[in-house]
Amino acid sequence: MMNKTRLYDKHVAAGARMIEFAGWLLPVHYPTGPIAEHHAVRTAAGLFDIDHMGQFMVHGPDALPFLQRVMTWDIATLEPDDAHYSLMCYADGTVVDDVFVYRRDEAYMVVVNAANRKKDLRWLSQQARGFNVQVVDVSDETYMLAVQGPKAEAILQRITDVDLSQVPRFTSISGRVAGVFTLLGRTGYTGEDGFELFFSADQAEHVWDAILEAGQEDGLLPCGLAARDSLRFEACFPLYGHEIHAEIDPISARLGYFVKTKKGPFVGRDALLKVRLEGPKQKLVGLEMVERGVPREGYPVLIEGEERGHVTSGMKSPTLNKFLALAYVPSEYSQIGTEVEVLIHGKPKKAVVVKTPFYVPVYRR
Repeated sequence: MMNKTRLYDKHVAAGARMIEFAGWLLPVHYPTGPIAEHHAVRTAAGLFDIDHMGQFMVHGPDALPFLQRVMTWDIATLEPDDAHYSLMCYADGTVVDDVFVYRRDEAYMVVVNAANRKKDLRWLSQQARGFNVQVVDVSDETYMLAVQGPKAEAILQRITDVDLSQVPRFTSISGRVAGVFTLLGRTGYTGEDGFELFFSADQAEHVWDAILEAGQEDGLLPCGLAARDSLRFEACFPLYGHEIHAEIDPISARLGYFVKTKKGPFVGRDALLKVRLEGPKQKLVGLEMVERGVPREGYPVLIEGEERGHVTSGMKSPTLNKFLALAYVPSEYSQIGTEVEVLIHGKPKKAVVVKTPFYVPVYRR
């Protein structure tokens, strides 16, 4: 039996095409279509129902040392109201999940991927042994929406009582949105400015409707999974199960910046230090097709006629109007300008390694 978010009926009434994703029935796109939704986020704003994601509260006297033990990021650097991307790794350095950690007064909130919610909770609970800490799954009572795009701040400012201009990127603030107490994190998964909202699940329809109404004059559109994927792909944000998973380490995935080995011991540290010392055997690269063709997930990457890698994500970029892919190749073939081929429907198509991200996120400009 599939899970449904509290906005399921709203999506169906709006004409959304619903599909199964990570055990949930979610909108893949609305009648406007995924390309229009994608461009709305790049030029105006988009509203995403992302309540399938999980939220854990971590509290207790040992909350900080516990998170330092299980996260690759240096959690001790987080000030109150900060939010930051991190990874959790197994002892061999491969990825349990990629998460966002919010520092909340005396506690922390960890936002996890929907497909990994049960696994992550079990793993964190096992790692918590010996620590005076509690890990509580608050996903069912917490609702999560995202408002993303250059007009996201202006739209939300109309219905909130806090000054969003005073909220830097990767921080959060508490206030009321459409009268509902909400945590607003200036984070997101699109490459644009925007906010992720956390509030009581019983207010989901009210807040959704209020944001749609507030953003109507600016061209805000409700957006589905297809636009979310194309937006994150252009910004080269990893998707668990594609670019990262339990057989890939963060160094190979070019996420080494988020691995702070100097902070001290954490799960996977020794293995990741070994990868850094010896160098990864494979690296994630960006590919641009020289010959026309759509590089899809799983397609082989050929080097000198031999299969040496594979595509993790690929599509025609709506913003850049190019056929692009993310792929793993042997490290010695990861330099920009290296020529490779992608096997598409049994035919080798020429491609070249290019600089990533394909679309530079706003906060990196």
